Amino acid sequence: MKSYEETNHLVKESILPIEHSKRQIGWLGYFAMWVGMVVMIVAYSFGATAIASYPVEITLLTIFAGYLGMGVIMLLSADIGTEHGLSFAVYLRAPFGIFGTHFPVVSRGIVAAAWFGVQTYLGALALNGISEYFIGFDNWIVWYAVFAIVQVANTAAGIRAVEIFAAFAAPILIGISVWMYFYLDDMIRLEGNNLWTFAGEENTPLLVIFMANFSLWSALAVDIPNITRFLKVEKGERSFFKRNKNIFAAQLIALPVCSTFLALIGAAAFVATGNWNPIEIIQQNETGITLVVLLGLITLAQWSTNNAANLIPAALAFVNAFAPRINYPVAVVLAGIVGTLAMPWLILNYLFEFLGYYGGALSAVAGVMFCDYYIIRKRRLNIPDIYSEHGQFRFYKGMNPAGLIAWVVAGSFAMWNLEYAYLIGLPLGAVIYYVLMKFWICNKFEQKEITSGFSDNYLATTVSKEWVYTSDKKFELRTII
Repeated sequence: MKSYEETNHLVKESILPIEHSKRQIGWLGYFAMWVGMVVMIVAYSFGATAIASYPVEITLLTIFAGYLGMGVIMLLSADIGTEHGLSFAVYLRAPFGIFGTHFPVVSRGIVAAAWFGVQTYLGALALNGISEYFIGFDNWIVWYAVFAIVQVANTAAGIRAVEIFAAFAAPILIGISVWMYFYLDDMIRLEGNNLWTFAGEENTPLLVIFMANFSLWSALAVDIPNITRFLKVEKGERSFFKRNKNIFAAQLIALPVCSTFLALIGAAAFVATGNWNPIEIIQQNETGITLVVLLGLITLAQWSTNNAANLIPAALAFVNAFAPRINYPVAVVLAGIVGTLAMPWLILNYLFEFLGYYGGALSAVAGVMFCDYYIIRKRRLNIPDIYSEHGQFRFYKGMNPAGLIAWVVAGSFAMWNLEYAYLIGLPLGAVIYYVLMKFWICNKFEQKEITSGFSDNYLATTVSKEWVYTSDKKFELRTII
């Protein structure tokens, strides 16, 4: 006879609440993970676009403000992980239903997998350049397979393996990026120009530049609980700031500062040659060890971004959708396969359209999620029912119409105007969801967090409690020791 876990598609070890004793990542480890994630080639292009229209000071301030705004969004969603130890996919059962969650979550998972493919393709090209230089071997397909397998194995080994790699990669990425900036600045000065007095002739609106940078991390902004549920957290702490103290340095320093510095490098590349991509510039002008170091940067950058930003979200989305048939390591492998089948070498030709459309769709998901967590439930959550096939989150045959309608309507409006998608999708999704829940769904389906008067029994870390899935297949509320 099959066990409860084998028959209940909502339960699998990798998507259960993370117990307090297993939350081992501190602020420095999380900071390093974010340094590794933000070093990505696309970030260079934003600096070039901005400096073509504005002085460098305005360029950097606008880009910094965009990334800082997204960092604040991440702080809000991160609390789902630190408070309840839940992944993004599991939490979305509350606003979308136990089956309805699969629509936004699997969509996000496929996008994350496709991004894995794009980053792996770029890394494979770098590895191919190194092998061609040293041994004359030229076959990027072979290197794609090798690089994909290594990344999948690293991520499948668990969050600790991801953290260890990030700690190794972060200082190297920072060091090489600093070298790259001075290399380009010297190139500018040799030509008799000055990056800091350059005046562009284009006329791109500042708000467009701001929104492009703001939206770059829109996907990870909603599913950041996938990572923050592993962070060390202060138990019994009602202050949001004290409870989430290990998050702030990463979201408010690593993300905006490092990303803005990458934009500065892109701006320098543009001023030097008119090409936004500093990697192409240095490849065209250098050989030997300098070229190898540069290509090594590309490889490390793609790897460090892929682990936490792409493979983990995709894998957890697939576990949530296909449990109990697949486990986390198998889901990581599946993410790698899906990312490859997405033909990332073709996606690169339509990268900004790709970013825009999924960013617009996910802006509405963010609005629904924030409204549900902070306004409708006031951070409370009925954990046993979120893993129950017949609990309060079943709604209409497993679907919550409020979440699905808000997502479709707000997401459509956001994608209708991609330049300002997040400014439209997030607030509109929140408003529609609030109205539908308040005047329709909550009147038909009891939500115990609400009818209890927002009892602290539905909090976790804040009140030094945690839900533990016991050996007899039940959830038990325990005091954190």
